[in-house]
Amino acid sequence: MARTRQFTAVYKKSGKWYSAWVEEIPGVNTQGRTLKEAKENLREALSLIIETNRTLALGRNGESGGKGKMSRESIAVAV
Repeated sequence: MARTRQFTAVYKKSGKWYSAWVEEIPGVNTQGRTLKEAKENLREALSLIIETNRTLALGRNGESGGKGKMSRESIAVAV
């Protein structure tokens, strides 16, 4: 079952383009000609980064034959 997580999206208009990024995860950034397009692109970029990070983690330590035991748990921090 998919979980919903909350992140902070930042949008900045620069000329005719909108830049967009997620504060909490470096590397999740994109752009769009409209704010709507930037939001759609950012949602897709965030999903792809999370999926890729999960795949890489499993490849290194999990079911794909990596050595050692891996455990996963939720973590929360006050900001």
